[in-house]
Amino acid sequence: MELIQDTADLSAYLAADQVIDHHHPVVREAAARLAEEVADSYEYARAAYEFVRDTIPHSQDSGDLRVTWRASDVLALGTGICYAKSHALAALLRAEDIPAALCYQRLSDGEGGHVVHGLVAVRFRGAWHRQDPRGNKPGVDARFSLDGERLAWVPDPSSNEMDYPVLYAEPHPAVLAALRAAPDRPYLWKTLPSTL
Repeated sequence: MELIQDTADLSAYLAADQVIDHHHPVVREAAARLAEEVADSYEYARAAYEFVRDTIPHSQDSGDLRVTWRASDVLALGTGICYAKSHALAALLRAEDIPAALCYQRLSDGEGGHVVHGLVAVRFRGAWHRQDPRGNKPGVDARFSLDGERLAWVPDPSSNEMDYPVLYAEPHPAVLAALRAAPDRPYLWKTLPSTL
């Protein structure tokens, strides 16, 4: 699948905003800690990915009812669903001048419907590489990779699942609206977008 930037301006994938708030002290501190332990930007990107994947539980897996959407809140509170964890990873990458985009899949929800799943794409070697920081669990083994995708799930077209090819510089409006309107995760689960 060919990934398509929603803007030709690569600097948009380094920008800070109210969601990917990499200027925030919480994000800056986490980025600085991670950067101290690595030798180069590739190792930093892998460390940031593993940090978000492994140390910030997916709120469904942990049972946390809180809804986070701003990267600094995800890092400070240590919880989030796939979208929120993607926002946190994008912020950590951008904090160290590594272009990061938000991207999405449409997956079956296990109840006869579909749900949009959030990912991150990182730019290295002149190309974009999708990563899934959702968090591993039995049956899910996502890994950081620039040599072939190691995502949590591969969409099944026969079930109307799909990869969306667009790389967004900012969260998709439908995703952000659902996160911001939800008072808790059970409410959010009823209002997650099923398509983009």
